[in-house]
Amino acid sequence: MNTGTIAAFRAELLCAGMVFLAALLLYSWTLAPTVTLIDSGELIVAAHGLGVAHPPGFPLWVMLAHLASLVPFGNVAVRVNFSSAVFAALTSAMLTLVVAELMITASYLTISKRRKRGAHQEKRTENSDIGRLLVFAPALAAGLVMAFSRTLWFYATVTEVYALNTLLILVIFFLMVRWRRCIVADRRGIGTAMDAGRITSAITNHDSFLYAAALVFGLALGVHHVTVALILPALGVIVYRTEGLRFFTSRRLIYAALISIGGLVAVYSYLPLAASRSPVINWGNPRSLREIWWHVTGRQYQVFLSFTPKIIGEQFVEFCRIALREFGVSWLPLPLVVAFAGFASAFKRDRTTFWFLLFIVIADLAYAVSYEIAEDKDAYYLPTFISIAIAAGFGIRWLIQLAVSKRVPVGRPYLVAAIAVLLTPAMAFIGNWPFNNRRHYFIAHDYVENLFSAIEPNGLLLTLDWQVASPMFYAQEVEQRRRDVKVVDINLLRRSWYFDYLRHAYPGLIERSREKIDVFVENLREWERDPGAFTRNEALTQRISAAFEEMIQSIVTNENRLAPVYITRDLLFADTVNGELTRWLTQNYQLVPQGLVFSLTGDQSFHDSRDLRIQTRGLADGTLRFEGDDVVNLKVLPVYTSMLINRGRYLAVFNLHERAIAAFKQALALDPDLAAARQGLAESTAKLRNR
Repeated sequence: MNTGTIAAFRAELLCAGMVFLAALLLYSWTLAPTVTLIDSGELIVAAHGLGVAHPPGFPLWVMLAHLASLVPFGNVAVRVNFSSAVFAALTSAMLTLVVAELMITASYLTISKRRKRGAHQEKRTENSDIGRLLVFAPALAAGLVMAFSRTLWFYATVTEVYALNTLLILVIFFLMVRWRRCIVADRRGIGTAMDAGRITSAITNHDSFLYAAALVFGLALGVHHVTVALILPALGVIVYRTEGLRFFTSRRLIYAALISIGGLVAVYSYLPLAASRSPVINWGNPRSLREIWWHVTGRQYQVFLSFTPKIIGEQFVEFCRIALREFGVSWLPLPLVVAFAGFASAFKRDRTTFWFLLFIVIADLAYAVSYEIAEDKDAYYLPTFISIAIAAGFGIRWLIQLAVSKRVPVGRPYLVAAIAVLLTPAMAFIGNWPFNNRRHYFIAHDYVENLFSAIEPNGLLLTLDWQVASPMFYAQEVEQRRRDVKVVDINLLRRSWYFDYLRHAYPGLIERSREKIDVFVENLREWERDPGAFTRNEALTQRISAAFEEMIQSIVTNENRLAPVYITRDLLFADTVNGELTRWLTQNYQLVPQGLVFSLTGDQSFHDSRDLRIQTRGLADGTLRFEGDDVVNLKVLPVYTSMLINRGRYLAVFNLHERAIAAFKQALALDPDLAAARQGLAESTAKLRNR
């Protein structure tokens, strides 16, 4: 390695280091201070207790997040949140290195083309200073664009697996493009090969990068294996364009495959080992090979895959909407425009990189637009956003080259580079800051506290809302708050592993309804072994449905003798799955709104309870902003507003209009456009005046 190569590598590391520090400072400042919504609570509990998270289990993430949870600062949630910040900052730095490697390779190809044309005369673009500018300005800008992108920034401030997953994908990309760059340099007599005075064998010199990428690929499958597996076609493009078809018939492919499989087996061996310890969260209890396979393949989520043109079309439109806002404001998507220019530039100057980036997008979108989920769908587009950020680097290189090619003052290319490096990431930063600053994000914490405040000691809460169940896991299992409250997720009752959790958390509940629970669990295990048998046999379906209803009724009846039973509002939305349960609850109990829950009472008389002080930090005070499709707007805020309206209506029925008015005003403070709250307020105000 000559002096120039060492200096270039140091410059690469300097750029990556600058991006890492900038990103880490930003993510640390905007970090959520406690548990957040969606999967955060469940994942923290799984990591804290070295358990098994929801499919596919994310074993590598769980082990690393467990180490983060042991760091002695802040609460457990903020420790794991900070690990996401570190992973995401490293992701941005790694993308900087990837772009730098691609820029260097592009410069090699340019030199080679000129040699073939016999163009030996000095060119302005061959000036060493300009050459460095063409490498490091695009790399720095692309790294910052990725750091400030909407999705990565979001997952950098909360507990989730996607920051680590994206980091590992970029580590793989870096190792592969470095492998390619070294081979290209050797074949063109540049760098190491020139110093040695001969063209050396790419196989013996550089395959360590290839095998390292294979190992990281196998380990990365232990995080979010779907998005990792989707990069294989793009990796195949690099290999084919670099080494040709001969690679795919050589032992090198076998070695790489064996290394990947070894990494995969090593990381997923965690699942049965963890399950054998019976941790608090032991999702799926994957001990046998069949159970491990079910868990790793995410059998329970395969119902969300749909290949119908209607669904694919809707999902693609949704992707376009997300992509427009990903790197800034949707009405001025400057980074996207630069990225499109970068794709065109790559097509002209480095066809391998063009096909590499294109195949990332094609493979990712082919899967993502056929997968219909809600809350974390944006994470499935992260490989595409990586491709766009890299393309933005090529776009900035093209702008600088355009300035160099014109007869302009010597300093003009540096001015263009400075503007591009500052302006392109700045657009992403300005557009995404209002939505990603979670420094004052207490929504999940307050949601749990508001629910707890309405529930009497030893009360039972039934819910279908994962935004309730997930942070409740954290509050009760990690922070040990309100362990007397029995929180039961109706959806999880359809998974046999959940009854092991209930036995650990609420042994009395299980004992009081043991007979009905045992009957249902026996049917449930039979269904888990062969769900197709139940689909084909109506009698089996009716049997398990009846057992489920009888179990719920037994739990509600038995627990109501001990302490009040509460439900969240989603249980009142009758559907094909829970319709019978909804009918049974409404026919046998009066639903009394108390705070954010309904209390089940056996008579129709007025049941007074204190008017609770509901915490609403971040919901309507301007400290946080949310897109219309954010889970806060879709699922959490409607709970607050509808329950306040229900409370107001209930009080109004019993002529307690002053208290009803207070409830309606609270709802309108959260959403001034609520017609039902306005109507209720007007009616109660009128009746109060007419007394």
